[in-house]
Amino acid sequence: MRARLVCLLALIALVFGAAPVVAQDRGGLTADLDTILSAAGLEGADLGLVVRTVDGQTVYRRDADRRQQPASNLKLVTSAAALDVLGPDYRFATTVHTTGRRHGPVQDGDLYLRGTGDPTMLAADYDALAKKVADTGVRVVTGRLYADDTWFDDVRLGTGWAWDDEPYYYNAQVSALTAAPDTDYDAGSIIIRVAPGANGKAVVTTDPPTDYVTIANTAVTGAAGSPNTISVDRVHGANRFTVTGSIPAGGTPTNEWMAVWEPTGYAAALFRAALGRYGVRVLGSTARAAVPATNTEVADRQSMPLRELLVPFLKLSNNLHAEILVKAMGRAAKGAGTWSAGLAAVASRLPAYGIDPARLSLEDGSGLSRMDQISPDQLASLLGAARSRPWFPEWYEALPIAGRTDRMVGGTLRSRMRGTAAEGRVHAKTGSLTGVSSLSGYVTTTNGQLWVFSMVTNDAIGVNVKTLEDAVAIRLAQEGSAARTTTGAPDLTGETSELECSWVKAC
Repeated sequence: MRARLVCLLALIALVFGAAPVVAQDRGGLTADLDTILSAAGLEGADLGLVVRTVDGQTVYRRDADRRQQPASNLKLVTSAAALDVLGPDYRFATTVHTTGRRHGPVQDGDLYLRGTGDPTMLAADYDALAKKVADTGVRVVTGRLYADDTWFDDVRLGTGWAWDDEPYYYNAQVSALTAAPDTDYDAGSIIIRVAPGANGKAVVTTDPPTDYVTIANTAVTGAAGSPNTISVDRVHGANRFTVTGSIPAGGTPTNEWMAVWEPTGYAAALFRAALGRYGVRVLGSTARAAVPATNTEVADRQSMPLRELLVPFLKLSNNLHAEILVKAMGRAAKGAGTWSAGLAAVASRLPAYGIDPARLSLEDGSGLSRMDQISPDQLASLLGAARSRPWFPEWYEALPIAGRTDRMVGGTLRSRMRGTAAEGRVHAKTGSLTGVSSLSGYVTTTNGQLWVFSMVTNDAIGVNVKTLEDAVAIRLAQEGSAARTTTGAPDLTGETSELECSWVKAC
């Protein structure tokens, strides 16, 4: 009878894609996790952990119902909701329109650049749009160049974001018209490059090149082998970047990703410069306005679909992707590209994941806000329910994968858990803020079971909680192995991190 039951369970598992669940003694696992979580230095910290089988059975649980700041683990909620509300095939559109009459090469009217939030727009994409305009034969636009960013509102920064993070790219401003300097798609930012120069000066350039920003450079070139003390900052309320310090002669250039002030103007400046390169002159100045009802569309660019955007979004924990998706959801569901409309759309999807939206707090989509509150239990519920969604396989693969060294595979876990039982077996979202660390996702155990887990720690001071998270994930991955090792409570005295490693380009 028992053999037939096991066979039946195995058949069900094959059909529904899960390992058979049989009653088993997990006392050893419980004892090991208790030991790991007894690590010194956690006194006063608020730590919650839950582990479940994919069918919802609790494997381990400690204070998992306590709401905490999730940091970037909130992107699990945002991405799942976006796939539901917008769909995996959703694309952002950037278009160019004209008004007035055309007389040969002269457009007697205005030119409009209209965006819907595409975070993947590069300088090269604005160049391609400009070429399309030039290919129509127009050479002079008698009116103005208008930037239409009305698809979203003009609230640029989220509630509860730290003011001192404002100049940095991971805290960039949100606009329906924006630009990224790289294929990480860091929307709303620019790269400031500082290199050794002649005559004791440092050389500063920007990528992409643009006159939208100005540089106040007092940096110098020091002696070969001297310390690199380069510092880059941005003047509040302006696009004036200050570069100070010293870079050693013959040293590697320093690259700093910085947020621009007002990305709509940034995008328009890149587009105007590209028009000039193709021989198209706009006689009027640049301004902001919506495209009139009567217009002619002359160029367009469609982004990659959301299913592909998930990779840089989740692997690299891109904050601006999360916030742009929130406003895009607001526009799609409520007709308003605002945080409030977008977060209402997110909340409306939560009951389907077993989450009561009245029992959490959502203030943004990225987890940057210190006002976000969610529990490990709620995150685990989302992870468990997500497996029934048709988009789950792509979402699962878009999560960082422990120990996989390729940056667009391992993501923020590429340097963690290498050479352990967890390597390749943990697909999970990381999260980091000062005093906050989180890791939530899936682990495939050695005996082939897929479990969901969520670990969130707040109020940690002077300890490396990432080491603790890794120890938990490794022990979960070892379940079912006769060769598992119990090393006791981990040493948490290593270097701590206040930011996601990808936000400082360290992974």
